[in-house]
Amino acid sequence: MILEGREKIEATEALLREAGFAVSQICCSRPSCFDFAARKSKTLILVKLELDIDNLSPGNSTELKVISECFSATSILVSEKAREKPLEDDTVYSRYNVSAMTSKTFENIMLRKKYPLVQAGPGGYYVEIDSQAIKRRRQKLGLSVGEMAEMVGISRRTLYGYEHGMAKASVAVAYNLAWTLGIPVAESINILGKSKGHRTCFLTKAKRVFAKYKLLQRISGKFDRYNVKTMKKAPFDFVIAVPEEKMKIIGGVANENERELNRRVDEILSVSKIVQAHPILITEEKKLVDKDITCINKEELSKIKTPEDLIANAR
Repeated sequence: MILEGREKIEATEALLREAGFAVSQICCSRPSCFDFAARKSKTLILVKLELDIDNLSPGNSTELKVISECFSATSILVSEKAREKPLEDDTVYSRYNVSAMTSKTFENIMLRKKYPLVQAGPGGYYVEIDSQAIKRRRQKLGLSVGEMAEMVGISRRTLYGYEHGMAKASVAVAYNLAWTLGIPVAESINILGKSKGHRTCFLTKAKRVFAKYKLLQRISGKFDRYNVKTMKKAPFDFVIAVPEEKMKIIGGVANENERELNRRVDEILSVSKIVQAHPILITEEKKLVDKDITCINKEELSKIKTPEDLIANAR
């Protein structure tokens, strides 16, 4: 991590603390798809900073979305340019289904609750239209769909789509609608809404990738009937969710030759507090770190039958 990047991460962390968020340690013990987790009441976000939006790889973005789904978090990429072209402020971009924005836009959302109106998409910039507002206003003005469509310079079918929430409008059309009706018509983008993702293909692939790690393979097999997700771009290696118990576990699989193990455990502990999960560390033989984290070796693991047993060991 270059100094400039570290400074931006620390500045973003400070901004979130100013906005009243609790923030985890920066995740840098090994390559991670997010830099830190932050929570304020029920709002949980995972933040990744990249100078260029294209630096976020498909694999990292997919894993970031999967982790976000685990904890009902919002994943956000803060960036400043795309292929050397500056990103626009007050605009939401997308990189493999991860919402991206400039640091200024992020600051406006977090400190001022000023949400962007414009969304970048293929071919241009678009806005979500308040369908009920334009329909009510059109009817109040006594205009038919055809009359209003002609005034705005769009087709009847397009206006019908706007009034029924079936289409987004270009910035130019949104401006014409607002000018014609005399009211705001664009809806702000709720960037902190719940994450939506695509997980099936990734999870199938992840199980194959991690099969070579024996302990992690044992965990996946032992708790196969539970919601187990394995990671390779995070401080932790797996997440176990037990919906009926409203319980989540994040765990690391460690070995004695890992150079940054102490730092990684600190990050697991820090992130676990933010995402409200139980942290554990799975080891080959013995306790490898002098940290306040439950260590379970492979012999103890063989006796454990449920995630609840893991938690019992953590108490």
